[in-house]
Amino acid sequence: MNTSLRGKYCIAGVGETEFSRGSGRTTRAMGAEAIRNAMNDAGFKPGDVDGMLSYHGGDSTPSTSIMYDLGLRPNFYMDCSGGGSSTEALVGLAMGAIEAGMCDTVAIFRSMNGYSQMRIGGTGVRAASPITGIDLMKRPYGLISAVQQFSFTFTRHMMEYGVKNEDLAHIKVAHSNHASNNPKALMKQRVTVEDVMNSRWIIRPVAHLLDCCLETDNATCVIVTSAERARDLKQKPVYILGVQGRGTKPGGDFHYQHGPVSRVAGYYVGPRVFELAGVTHDDVDVTGCYDAFTYTALLQFEDYGWCEKGEGKDYVKSGTINLGGRRPNNTSGGHLCEAYTHGMNMVIENVRQLRGTVDDYCPQALEGIHTYDYSEGHCRQVRNAEVSMNMGWGTPAVGSSLIMRR
Repeated sequence: MNTSLRGKYCIAGVGETEFSRGSGRTTRAMGAEAIRNAMNDAGFKPGDVDGMLSYHGGDSTPSTSIMYDLGLRPNFYMDCSGGGSSTEALVGLAMGAIEAGMCDTVAIFRSMNGYSQMRIGGTGVRAASPITGIDLMKRPYGLISAVQQFSFTFTRHMMEYGVKNEDLAHIKVAHSNHASNNPKALMKQRVTVEDVMNSRWIIRPVAHLLDCCLETDNATCVIVTSAERARDLKQKPVYILGVQGRGTKPGGDFHYQHGPVSRVAGYYVGPRVFELAGVTHDDVDVTGCYDAFTYTALLQFEDYGWCEKGEGKDYVKSGTINLGGRRPNNTSGGHLCEAYTHGMNMVIENVRQLRGTVDDYCPQALEGIHTYDYSEGHCRQVRNAEVSMNMGWGTPAVGSSLIMRR
């Protein structure tokens, strides 16, 4: 395993648009704004960024359109198709492009009207799409949206390990507490376990409404460059220790036929990314875990090794994932409460956590001065955060991960 790239590259700039449910804007306009915000964050001029990467699900604008709006001329670009969180994998692709000499600095962006136009849940424009390929085999069984397609994995997990819906609700409660200290979050109100349990069923027995993410209109961007180039930039660089993915389980789309049904790709991705990064679980101070649904987070906590298989319910109820706990998770509120961004917002949040400049309600937050008062409407900065880990999810069978340090 090649560990020579450990700390050689970094994230130098991050940016996003407003998170909304009715942007009234094109994905091109939002994408350009997010990239511009990330460039301003890093202190880059248009001539400094010569690579572009994006990912989409037929719902975005290509790099070759947005480049004109920003005055960029890429030496390298690629628009990748993918769902779930591809963010971590694209960070790795950006590093590879720079290492190969194809470019020097890469802007990775995701832009989508994920509520007002192309809804991931299968309504809106997607409802009129023709049914082709593997969907011809899935639709007769009611497997239309992600919450349905992923549910087999967790239904089996519930049966094997005795997890209850009340256990999952603790994840939503923790993330809502974090979002209450995030001015950008779509859902700022704190909820209780009872609130989650009393929300309507989306799919029995795995998900109530409040177990599901917030479909959102938004654009996001992270900029990757070499650590050497980042020395004199506006922000402190956040160093990339290791990145892995997208890695898979055996079996791909029909992974249920291979290995334990309740096992997800993190089981395979985790050991590699820890070895690449040269750190252990105990070194990690803050995590960002793909939480399209509460159960996707619990499955990943287990298979990435934060606890034993079947003990995820105890891990999420112990206070570990809460601000003030041993290893807070999704401190922005994540997809459940801040916004659904295909994983980009969790990487952006962890970059800010490691810088010490999380944009909470502390009066001097952007100067890195925080109160560490985690009550509602106050602080969400993790004290002395040194190392972060992001855990991405494409499907139960597909995952990616990123470990960074300040």
